[in-house]
Amino acid sequence: MKILVAAASRHGGTWEIAEEIGRALASELRGYAVVRVSRAEDVAVVEEFDVVLLGSGVYLGQWLEAARNVVGEHAGILRTKKVWLFSSGPVGTPPKPAEDPVDVTRLMTLSGARGHVVFPGRIERSLLRFAERAVVTALRVEDGDYRDWPAVRAWAGEVAAALKPAVTSEVSGHVERG
Repeated sequence: MKILVAAASRHGGTWEIAEEIGRALASELRGYAVVRVSRAEDVAVVEEFDVVLLGSGVYLGQWLEAARNVVGEHAGILRTKKVWLFSSGPVGTPPKPAEDPVDVTRLMTLSGARGHVVFPGRIERSLLRFAERAVVTALRVEDGDYRDWPAVRAWAGEVAAALKPAVTSEVSGHVERG
């Protein structure tokens, strides 16, 4: 089984989440799957993958263009794959915005995704653009890393568990000839 974990990340925080998801999947599915982690802007083909996990940082309620483009350009093929989506966005304690920070309904429909999860993000004002700093200031969010690594790994474990029946049937159906 071949798995692609791809993410669009403006300041690196979502990319690090994608890397952690990739490591967790590789560990959970060791010996049964090959996991590739890629930046969304580098995804040219998805045909060779059985499973695609696609994520994006959320800015002003939107996925980044590179991730939206992966769905738009490969929607027909993605609908034939096992697809999950993830977002990185809310920050602060408690997380802000408190309401759903992104609407991915259209992306889920286009890709045929089986689910979507939102992970808290990271804020470093020095990396933010002016408009982003203005929003963070208005929300009164302190700089910090709000990512929940155990939750990221747990979600990757849930995806791996959903894939295991397929992996088991592939393995049990394999016949070696010698």
